[in-house]
Amino acid sequence: MKTFTVFVFMLAFFATTIAQPIVLVTYHSKTGNTQGMAEAVALGAAQVEGVKVVLKSIAETTSEDLLEAAAIIVGSPVYNANVSPEVQAFISSWPFDDAPLKNKLGAAFVTAGGISAGEELTQMNMLQSMLIFGMIVVGGPDWTAPFGASAIVGEPPFGQQEGIAPQFVKKGEGLGRRVAELAVRMKQ
Repeated sequence: MKTFTVFVFMLAFFATTIAQPIVLVTYHSKTGNTQGMAEAVALGAAQVEGVKVVLKSIAETTSEDLLEAAAIIVGSPVYNANVSPEVQAFISSWPFDDAPLKNKLGAAFVTAGGISAGEELTQMNMLQSMLIFGMIVVGGPDWTAPFGASAIVGEPPFGQQEGIAPQFVKKGEGLGRRVAELAVRMKQ
């Protein structure tokens, strides 16, 4: 009887572990700012019970990571109101035939040097790409982050401190938490 109880416990543990949706947070960061925002997004997602959070740079992210994830959250620095060339190449490399990313959750976050540097356009470009892949796009948790999360890192007063300003970290955490909550709901 004791062996049977241990077996049932182990089976329940592995079934729970396997059933956890994966939230992939992937980013490109040249200066460390977008990485800092990615860490905030991942922290927010990790606060949701029942998900597994994977944080990787786009250089480390594989097609297998994309296929295993229930949600993909992509971060880019803003380059003249566009994603970085590295993020564009990454998205262009996603598997397309037979729509393997269809119905996965998708979200975006960015970091920009200044206000009105193209944050929303850059987020919309990433979300538009996700829609082409058949993904379900998700914005932030409220009206202050409708397209995802963004941070200003160069223009005063935001660029005069070490790291990402607290209000932007909070937006990153909120985006990660919202996507993770939706991933859990969709898994049920």
